[in-house]
Amino acid sequence: MADVAVMREIEATASRLGIDLSSIDLDSIRLPPDQDFGIKSDDEDILQEENLEFESGFGNIIVVDNLPVVPKEKFEKLEGVIRKIYGQIGVIKDDGLWMPVDPDTEKTLGYCFIEYNTPQEAEVAKEKTHGYKLDRAHIFAVNMFDDFDRFMKVPNEWAPPETSPYTPGENLQHWLADSKARDQFVIRAGSDTEVLWNDARHLKPDPVYKRAFWTESYVQWSPMGTYLATVHRQGAAVWGGATTFNRLMRYAHPQVKLIDFSPGEKYLVTYSSHEPNNPRDANRVVINIFDVRTGKVMRDFKGSADDFAVGGTGGITGVSWPIFRWAGGKDDKYFARLGKNMISVYETETFSLIDKKSIKVESVMDFTWSPTDPILALFVPELGGGNQPARVSLVQIPGKEELRQKNLFSVSDCKMYWQSNGEYLAVQVDRYTKTKKSTFTGFELFRIKERDIPIEVLELENKNDKIISFAWEPKGHRFAVIHGDHPRPDVSFYTMKSAQHSGRVSKLTTLKGKQANALFWSPAGRFIILAGLKGLNGQLEFFNVDELETMATAEHFMATDIEWDPTGRYVATAVTSVHEMENGFNIWSFHGKLLYRILKDHFFQYLWRPRPPSVLSAEKEEEIAKNLKKYSKKYEAEDQDVSMLLSEQDREKRRMLKEEWERWVNEWKRLDEEEKLERQRLRDGEASDEEEEEYEAKEVEIEEVIDVKEEILPLD
Repeated sequence: MADVAVMREIEATASRLGIDLSSIDLDSIRLPPDQDFGIKSDDEDILQEENLEFESGFGNIIVVDNLPVVPKEKFEKLEGVIRKIYGQIGVIKDDGLWMPVDPDTEKTLGYCFIEYNTPQEAEVAKEKTHGYKLDRAHIFAVNMFDDFDRFMKVPNEWAPPETSPYTPGENLQHWLADSKARDQFVIRAGSDTEVLWNDARHLKPDPVYKRAFWTESYVQWSPMGTYLATVHRQGAAVWGGATTFNRLMRYAHPQVKLIDFSPGEKYLVTYSSHEPNNPRDANRVVINIFDVRTGKVMRDFKGSADDFAVGGTGGITGVSWPIFRWAGGKDDKYFARLGKNMISVYETETFSLIDKKSIKVESVMDFTWSPTDPILALFVPELGGGNQPARVSLVQIPGKEELRQKNLFSVSDCKMYWQSNGEYLAVQVDRYTKTKKSTFTGFELFRIKERDIPIEVLELENKNDKIISFAWEPKGHRFAVIHGDHPRPDVSFYTMKSAQHSGRVSKLTTLKGKQANALFWSPAGRFIILAGLKGLNGQLEFFNVDELETMATAEHFMATDIEWDPTGRYVATAVTSVHEMENGFNIWSFHGKLLYRILKDHFFQYLWRPRPPSVLSAEKEEEIAKNLKKYSKKYEAEDQDVSMLLSEQDREKRRMLKEEWERWVNEWKRLDEEEKLERQRLRDGEASDEEEEEYEAKEVEIEEVIDVKEEILPLD
């Protein structure tokens, strides 16, 4: 329709100018070099993509060789077999399958051409079916159609390849060596996405990189902060660097909605859901797993939304993201998904099922990986009307042997929480009372690193207390629980290492009546924020768990998000566009001092840039902690310099304000002097300006009775 409208406009203009378009050969018109009539492309990348696609020719066509040579009567059967094989990989265009026929024998020539909708589907088809064994005599040889043109250009005589000089790229970890030891964060507000330094010393953010329409939905850092991923209609892209943020790789996946990195940043998982032609059918889901560095599709999964629903149960159109959950650690060896009566565990060496089969577990409802080891924790509800108890099992991968099992009775619900070092697993169990009319909650605490994995049972003093939130101390042995009734529940702290080293869990303290419904531990442990979000309007309490004391209380009204920086020095609280007013973010110190506040209309996202794990040994970190004063002298001197600079800036600001005030006063004095004669004229010649000092101001009180009412009171 747009082309028709443009053509009509051209015809109307030609008619007005008296030009006969039929006499003009439009194809012969050539614009001068670099002439664009002042209409610049708003996206050079798209322009380059179009040129590349035009030059690449037929990138969406493959040639399949070594097919059976069949007569005319078997032609349709062979075509059906080929369509079945290649139609599972991608969408073949209408009239996109062509098998040449020998006009003399009326038999096929043993090869065919297949045209897909996209070059990516053609590439996948080539990778998956090259060497495919149809039968003993026919093994497919698959090539891209464009390859033939390239093969024809190969010279008959060999010539040594040209060596181009090595040009080093930007160090993607360079930002970690910031001389001021700052951290970066990314924000999205309106159409802009911006990366900034948190310059807490100068009480303001320091811009790094800003771009409009950088993403079409959201952005996401990779787990170790190397890449920033953006999401687009055509697929995803990753960007990297300290200041430039160049695009490093694209991942073609039309209509992608969700993305997820593996913990070691080796792989990127993308997800899309497509509406079916028949409204009665479920949405079609496509999941691709890409190699982050090369952009190659390592494995894809396709099916209906029901196939990827939690537990594999039918009738559910939504899915739980991430569908594939990765084993802990940087190796990225294993990933798994939940299915109906099974857990499918894949290994990344071949991207196939371990031992070519899933782990069969009847009615399994949930599973979670240890953050550090290839250990699965899975939950199975009660079966057979309660005759078979629920259970939590620990399974070692790849051997699939069960390390520990705990049977649970009268279970209503179950949640599993791993401690970040994988040393402990807390299982929160909601159980029915004997009357089945209510529930109570307890915890089963697994000590993963100890012999035979002992399990402790923890019950709250008041069994009827509702559990609102649970959180482990990162890299520590303590955990916090919010329990009780809104709006002022209690907060309790427990430790897995008691003072007597008895190996028993013990309570440290309980804070009564706190306005909190969420817990946010510092990444370094020790400090925690007790937050009241949503209905509690952004109440914040900064608590020192070592000293068991409150450091500060504050409020960020209507706060929707709270996130610690990766070092545990600063905290960001944000109000996103969920609320229409007060959008923006605040930066706080770890002990609850507000450092600065930034307001942003239509504020969508705030994300700290993650840091990779420290390369220092535990002994070295302990040594640094002991000698912190020696290391801190340099930074104390820098802090003093910054403080003096800020003081100087404050003095300069006050001086400018004072000068502005004096200018304002002098201007009014000048106007007063200019209008003196006019005031005297208006007062019939009386010069009263100087006499005003003789006046005396007095306060006079006047009482006035407004109403009188009589009332008779009975005497008792």
